[in-house]
Amino acid sequence: MRCPFCGHEDTQVKDSRPTDDNSAIRRRRFCGTCGQRFTTVERVQLRELTVVKSDGRRVPFDRDKLARSIRVALRKRPIQEERIERIVNSLVRQLEASGDSDIPSKQIGELVMDTLKELDKVAYVRFASVYRNFREAKDFEEFVGGLGTPAVED
Repeated sequence: MRCPFCGHEDTQVKDSRPTDDNSAIRRRRFCGTCGQRFTTVERVQLRELTVVKSDGRRVPFDRDKLARSIRVALRKRPIQEERIERIVNSLVRQLEASGDSDIPSKQIGELVMDTLKELDKVAYVRFASVYRNFREAKDFEEFVGGLGTPAVED
């Protein structure tokens, strides 16, 4: 593993342990050249996934981008980081288990929407507002109205 500080190719593993949910291995490393310490995380990858965008472009799947978008939707919501990590792991496993290496971006968006709808309605609406790209306030109102939330009585 290359040292991120000095670029030296040979670093030593000082400690390895599984993450809390056993989905990855966390390794503490030490560079003998510059003396810096850093952490790496290793995850099992069943297959290389490619995201097929709506315009036909193909880009490599980016787990971190998926996690970031979910974290943005859940910002300031009462959901712990460990839960978010489990959600991301579950979504990635679903995508890998689909049997297809080419995953339409629409399928990823719908999976995230389904997950957030069950988890937190506010995060669901936040994600949908970006994912569905509402053109007018009327479109947003119709979407929120379709959630079936009861009206507040005075």
